[in-house]
Amino acid sequence: MTAPQADLSGWSVAPFTGGGYTHDVYRKGSGPGVVLIPEIPGIHPGVLALGNHLVDNGFTVAMPSLFGEPGKPATVGYTLATITRACVAREFAAFAMNKERPVSLFLRALARDLNASTPDKGVGVIGQCFTGGFALAVAVDDAVLAPVLSQPSVPLPLGRSRRHDPGLSESELATVADRCANEGLCAMALRFSEDSAVPRERFAALKEPLGDAFEVIEIDSGPGNVGGFGKRAHSVLTDEVREVDGQPAYEARKRVVEFLAQRLG
Repeated sequence: MTAPQADLSGWSVAPFTGGGYTHDVYRKGSGPGVVLIPEIPGIHPGVLALGNHLVDNGFTVAMPSLFGEPGKPATVGYTLATITRACVAREFAAFAMNKERPVSLFLRALARDLNASTPDKGVGVIGQCFTGGFALAVAVDDAVLAPVLSQPSVPLPLGRSRRHDPGLSESELATVADRCANEGLCAMALRFSEDSAVPRERFAALKEPLGDAFEVIEIDSGPGNVGGFGKRAHSVLTDEVREVDGQPAYEARKRVVEFLAQRLG
C-alpha cells in the first residue's frame, strides 16, 4: 500500500534566493522563527509533522526544499535516488572535509530573512541527517541563536578522518566557538548510540571547542534498550518519535522545543 502524500495545506510557498542558490521555501506560523532543514529525501510526511509540531508550539517555521518532491513519502527507492543526487551536488559537498559548504550561504541568508520578519531577537535552525551539520554552519551568522543538529551525517563517515570531521570548516567552527564563549550561543545535538552514520567521534570533535555550550542527547539504541529502538534507528525527531510520555525520542523532541523556546523567547 502506497503511503499518502503529506498535506501541505496552510503552508505558503515562494522561491527564495541567497548565496547564489534559489529554492522554494515553505512557511507557516507565528512567533519566533525556526529554519527547519529537511532530511533526505526531502519534505516527507515526518518532516512536515515536525514542522507542524513546531508551529503548534508557537514558532514561525521556514522549510527550504533543498531536494526531493515536497510531500512525497519516503520510500527506500526514493531515498536512495535522492541521496545519490545530493552526494554529487557541489552545493552540499557531501564527502569534503574542513569545508565551507555553499548551501550554508543560502541557509544563512534565509535565517536573516526569517529573523527580519519575526518578532524576536534571533532564530533557531534545525538540521537533520544529511543536513544536520548545516545547522551549526549557519550559526556563524549572528541571526542564529539556537542551532540543533539532529543525527548530522555529513561528511559521510567513510574512513577515520571523516568520522572525526565536525561537518564545517575550521574557520566556521572557530567563529561558532567564539560566539559560544563570548556571546552566549548554545547548540544542541542528537543521535542514537548505535547509529554508524552519525559517529560519536564527530560529537567529540564538536564538544572540545564548544564545551558546555554544546548539549548532547544520545539515545540508547543498543540491544534491549528501553525505547525498543532497532539497531538502525536514525531519525531522532521524525521517524522514531512515538507520542507517549517517556518514549526517549518523544522526550528528546520535547527538549528541542524547550531549548528553542528558552533561547528565542
